[in-house]
Amino acid sequence: MQIYLARNNQQAGPYTIEQLNQMLASQQVLLTDLAWHQGMTEWKALGELTQGQLVYQPAGYTAPAAPQQTFNPNPAAPASQTKAKPEQSLASIPSRALAKIVDLLLWLPATYILTAFFNEQESAAFNKLNEQFMTTMMDANANPALIQSLQNQMFDMFSQQAWMAMTAYLVIMLMIQGYLITKSGQSIGKKLTKIQIVDAETGEQTSTLRAFTLRSIVFILLNFMFLFLAIIDYLFAFGPKRQTLHDKLAKTKVVKR
Repeated sequence: MQIYLARNNQQAGPYTIEQLNQMLASQQVLLTDLAWHQGMTEWKALGELTQGQLVYQPAGYTAPAAPQQTFNPNPAAPASQTKAKPEQSLASIPSRALAKIVDLLLWLPATYILTAFFNEQESAAFNKLNEQFMTTMMDANANPALIQSLQNQMFDMFSQQAWMAMTAYLVIMLMIQGYLITKSGQSIGKKLTKIQIVDAETGEQTSTLRAFTLRSIVFILLNFMFLFLAIIDYLFAFGPKRQTLHDKLAKTKVVKR
């Protein structure tokens, strides 16, 4: 007689009566586990079949001797290779916020690259323009045309080499972050805070398209176009699954490493 066992929706077996009784005696198999063998119309709890005893003796059955076999919840792999998957804990809100701050700070050098090519006179002129621009921006009655004019003058001061250097920095940083997320599900900020992007359903590492392109690139562009979306996006992180809008879009979640 070949007996199949099931626990937590995972099937194992087949086993002989002797193997089953040995596993019952050593508590490798529980009375709450489900069992099925030929002649049964449905799966039943072992305790129902054994009437609460730690031995199963079907009426009229005489079994041959058989070697011992331990319970293996995964019939496709040997018992020695079966490992319980560790439970994943969702990343905390503070750790996710810190990771985001670190990642955002990594983009700040790009703004300083533009002014790094100034000589002393150009630097002084730019600082004067910038001060005037900030003062005008704080004025509620400021003329929008004046604000645009000051901004254009500041942009005109940046050399072609400065724009090229800034673009190179942005591209390199984007490639580094993309590579790290593809390899481990972790940006630089997430590595420092020991959290990781995984598939929302399976908990496994997900694809570059979902972990990086959808979560990062798409939402960076959307946040530039709609600033309020960034606030709404992260408000969703306070839900029970701590999934932001970009997590929901990519079907991902962030867990402790």
